[in-house]
Amino acid sequence: MTKQQPKLVTGIEVWQWRNAAIHAAIAADISPVEIDWLLQEIAGLDRLSLRLETFKECQQIKMQLSLAELDYLWKRRLQDRLPVQYIAGSTPWRKFKLAVSNAVLIPRPETEMLIDLAVAAVNQCRDDNPYPGNVSTQQHWADLGTGSGAIALGLAEVLTNATVHAVDVSAEALAVARSNAENLGFGERVKFYQGSWWEPLKSLKGQFSGMVSNPPYIPSDTVLTLQPEVVKHEPHLALDGGVDGLDCIRDLIAVSPAYLRPGGVWLIEMMAGQADTVRELLENNGSYCNISIHADLAGIERFAVAYIKNV
Repeated sequence: MTKQQPKLVTGIEVWQWRNAAIHAAIAADISPVEIDWLLQEIAGLDRLSLRLETFKECQQIKMQLSLAELDYLWKRRLQDRLPVQYIAGSTPWRKFKLAVSNAVLIPRPETEMLIDLAVAAVNQCRDDNPYPGNVSTQQHWADLGTGSGAIALGLAEVLTNATVHAVDVSAEALAVARSNAENLGFGERVKFYQGSWWEPLKSLKGQFSGMVSNPPYIPSDTVLTLQPEVVKHEPHLALDGGVDGLDCIRDLIAVSPAYLRPGGVWLIEMMAGQADTVRELLENNGSYCNISIHADLAGIERFAVAYIKNV
């Protein structure tokens, strides 16, 4: 959503719109909770005033959209399944409020665990790695397929010694990611590159302490069976992982050992049901050790962690 001058509306007008929107949402089998979240984002209303409906007494409420614009977009939510995050132009992720547009995949809560796994990997390296330089000196980390920049910014927040190199093939996605980095104060520590996977980072071969990626991993014939919000509005470039969903993951397994230091961490998100194959691919490559699979909060085997063998 493009930044605009605030629109001034009365509390009673917002209240009337909200009531109508709630009834329409229920009829369309969409959670009315989305409406209050949207009003928090675009009108700055808080949960308590929404719950008690005290906001309707306000003489002026500043909104990022006019009520007509909001109503049009909400009808698109109901009829065309436009994701509410794209209406607001933002989404919460970890401690951040990230800008999003239809150029980027909406960051999912389960992906937040990648950052926690990265921290655990660094701590394990400090304890176990015979190459302490991997973690005690200036680190280079890569976020491959950065999209909105969520993972890169999460890494920059927790790995305070690291320079994070964020790569995406989409110029439109990189514009969103750069904006997020600047807005959140990470403009100096996150570097952005347009290109495919490791390709723009050739000058840093062998220097990376870690790589994190949430690559496309949905099988091609499954993409069109996903929720209409995803199929109709989110970029298929960030979803389609080829016939079995593993094309990008295979590439990351094959190429990453040339870029990661001995003891470096390889960490990805994957789809339910892919864990055994990913583990086998890592084992067969011969460059990885200490391979582990981690479940998300729903118990789905969603993440793979491996380390580059010391030679």
